[in-house]
Amino acid sequence: MARLPRFSPAGLPALVLQRGNNRQPVFLGPDDYLHYLDCLRMAAREHDVAVHAYVLRPNHIHLVATPKGADSLSLTMQAVGRRYARHFNRAASRTGTLWEGRFRSAVIEPGAWLLPAMLYVESNAMRAGDTATLEADRWSSYRHHIGIEASPLVSDHSIYWELGNTPFERQSNYRALALEGLSGKTLATLQKHAHSGWPLGDDAFLAQLERHATRRIHPLPKGRPRKSTESESERPGDTEDFDSAPT
Repeated sequence: MARLPRFSPAGLPALVLQRGNNRQPVFLGPDDYLHYLDCLRMAAREHDVAVHAYVLRPNHIHLVATPKGADSLSLTMQAVGRRYARHFNRAASRTGTLWEGRFRSAVIEPGAWLLPAMLYVESNAMRAGDTATLEADRWSSYRHHIGIEASPLVSDHSIYWELGNTPFERQSNYRALALEGLSGKTLATLQKHAHSGWPLGDDAFLAQLERHATRRIHPLPKGRPRKSTESESERPGDTEDFDSAPT
């Protein structure tokens, strides 16, 4: 099926997912994680993308990032993918595809969803049972946001800055949000949009996006379309190729 064009409007944050091909490992040791972060930092700076949160998992990565241009996010992820794949293939003495097709990204409404998306990303390892605490995950931006370490990759969003007037206040309030945790409904919603790529926000936000979008921002209704609209709904470039497998 034909794929929908990438929808990545400048100035709006996106929840990003990229997985290893066939869910194979893409990180085998600390040097790999460090090299990926360095590749991401350079590519984001080169192509004007602000990275607000990240997590690196053995076979996939998640980001929350805001592109400054319509092509910024795609160019960044392409550059990271190529540079890191060369490193990984050389280090692992392998050849062939490392990543599973193109990355997935869902535009999110900043006011309602930025902080939940950051916490969703940064709690990935703990949800999977791979770390006992959020602080124990060396390969997420959570330690940056609570003041344990400063990451040169992270560019804090204005909504994070609104958590307090001082670094200590922001870090303390962010930690409190993390300890409170996300509801099951919020987690399910974020997971659904991370995998589907459909924008996430309230009706007013989605209506505003739709006025400026060059593609659909909602999935088609389920079931066979009416005959009068069938030819339009099956035009090339207007169908989805997303799945909903959990990460």
